[in-house]
Amino acid sequence: MSTAITLEELLAWDEETSAFWNKHLEANPALLGLPCDIGDSTNVQQLVRHIWGVELRWVQRLAVLPITAREDIPAGPLSELFHVHRQAVEIFHGLLKGPCDSWNEPFTIDWIGPKPWTVSRRKVAAHTLLHSQRHWAQLATLVRAAGFPSGFRGDLLVSSALE
Repeated sequence: MSTAITLEELLAWDEETSAFWNKHLEANPALLGLPCDIGDSTNVQQLVRHIWGVELRWVQRLAVLPITAREDIPAGPLSELFHVHRQAVEIFHGLLKGPCDSWNEPFTIDWIGPKPWTVSRRKVAAHTLLHSQRHWAQLATLVRAAGFPSGFRGDLLVSSALE
């Protein structure tokens, strides 16, 4: 048994967390309008759009698919945003069925920062999934501080995604 946490397990954690927030926000739609200054968001709905839009755009890059323009990611409603997440997950699952050795291939990032740099495709995949988790944790803090505790227990430690 490997002691490493796999991309499959991180993706399962991502799916679990996204499903939690989708269900919670569906049940509490007023939260979507809650002011939020995380990243370039002004409310929770924009943050959710950012989280799931970034997932889709990174995984499209990894799969060498056409990249959905940022402005073409729907602004809402929540069901449309969750569909963006489901698209990303579907592409991710397809990638994970591919050859394992391709994950160590170089991936050049030339649209962020003053000059291009190269990392492994594996690192980009992990970044994509951990980026989402970081923002969900920020959202949990935001809604709790605003007086709307979510009960979010998003720590990997309590996730059913891995043992």
